[in-house]
Amino acid sequence: MSDHISMNPNPVVQYLSKPADKLTKADLIKFIEDNDIEMINFRYVGWDGRLKTLNFIIGGREHLDNILSAGERVDGSSLLPFVEPGSSDLYVIPRFKTAFVNPFSDIPTLDILCSYYDRNGEPLEGAPENILRKAHLSFQEVTSFQFEAMGELEYYIISEDDGLFKADDQRGYHESSPFSKWGSFRTEAMKLIAESGGMIKYGHSEVGNFSKDGFVFEQNEIEFLPTCVEDAADQLVKAKWIIRTLAMKYGVTVTFAPKITVGKAGSGLHIHTRVMDNGINRMIDDGKLSDIAKTAIAGYMELASSITSFGNMNPTSYFRLVPHQEAPTNICWGDRNRSVLVRVPLGWTTPINMINLVNPQEKGRIVDFSNKQTVEVRSPDGSADIYMLLSAITIAARTGFEMNNPIDLAKNTYVDINIFDEENKKKQKELDQLPSSCVESARRLEDQRSYYTKYDVFPDSVIDLLIKTLINKNDEGLIGRIQNDDEKVMDLVTKYFNCG
Repeated sequence: MSDHISMNPNPVVQYLSKPADKLTKADLIKFIEDNDIEMINFRYVGWDGRLKTLNFIIGGREHLDNILSAGERVDGSSLLPFVEPGSSDLYVIPRFKTAFVNPFSDIPTLDILCSYYDRNGEPLEGAPENILRKAHLSFQEVTSFQFEAMGELEYYIISEDDGLFKADDQRGYHESSPFSKWGSFRTEAMKLIAESGGMIKYGHSEVGNFSKDGFVFEQNEIEFLPTCVEDAADQLVKAKWIIRTLAMKYGVTVTFAPKITVGKAGSGLHIHTRVMDNGINRMIDDGKLSDIAKTAIAGYMELASSITSFGNMNPTSYFRLVPHQEAPTNICWGDRNRSVLVRVPLGWTTPINMINLVNPQEKGRIVDFSNKQTVEVRSPDGSADIYMLLSAITIAARTGFEMNNPIDLAKNTYVDINIFDEENKKKQKELDQLPSSCVESARRLEDQRSYYTKYDVFPDSVIDLLIKTLINKNDEGLIGRIQNDDEKVMDLVTKYFNCG
């Protein structure tokens, strides 16, 4: 057994000694029989972005084989509103590589994510996971590269205030116990996410923490490792389900909402991306950010104003996208700059044996870690539909490669200053602004619709429904009307508290 398999936390992968993407029906049947699994759960995402569930008690080997071979029929119109009730039957077909042992079920259960198929046995045109598959395929066909992504999943955990060891307000970044109250919750969530197939980079407490009305609000983050963009979406939806279900077990409240009170840090869903060439990271060239990376960034700049339609899907999203909250307002990018929309994080671009400098007993060779380099899209938040958001970002990256002068656009939108500082207001005014409401995002999406429908990635029916959904939020000018009225802001927060 390779080290990669032997140390893999997913018990399905470890037991079968095979990478997840190589798992077959026969493999799953073997695991189920050998480990006394009694139930199968099919899981799939609805229009609200949440995992839905269909339970099967295994009635025998033939029954199990039938479940895994044929999938099952569901009412598509109750799950995806663009599906007409008159022809709403859809198939849900399990994707074997996503199988994991349900960590919460009292009955030994194997959960498997599914894809939607239509009555003709074809992938459902507007299904979220299929849109992402098509977006990645279009990127590969245009560029000959592969696209990878990972998310930074931020959330608040809310519990009764015991009055002990309070962290400083809005100073919770990387705080430890006892000032951080819920590190054990976070590490248990990380363990369960890893066992479900999630590739985790690390977890930590975040900036946001405050006390209010007898409760402590503590912000945490779990960050993933980059992987194929389709797998990146799968691991994020699993993670959100696990975190919420674990919160119910602990008897506490969790929210991914972009804003949960006035004047405190909101929660984002930053997405890191990189362009890969058969395992080689093309974001770096000779220790510097490559033209390939700048080309993808140019695509992000081009479509930034409509990406918010997929990544910032309720009115509270735009209470987060304000100055001085480490959230972007302008369409620009920069190095290690948290005031910009797209940030190039500090990378290991200069090969140096720092481990030797810290530990003189280590005499290892200098290792090039530049393959770690990503670029980070900072506008999205937890209201996003994860599959459609990653589809939009993939399309934006592809668009950069289809532009005539992407490097010029990248050059013109680069900043190396904090654009929120008073002395930089002139530069800020020269930059295009992100939308300030769902309604404005819908207009930008309509303007840029052709980018998303190109190559038949997004069906017009899905774009139309999304535009209608956003316009119905009726939030144009809302920030200006209620931002100084705490009661009205909190009514809005309550309405969208369990978004995404």
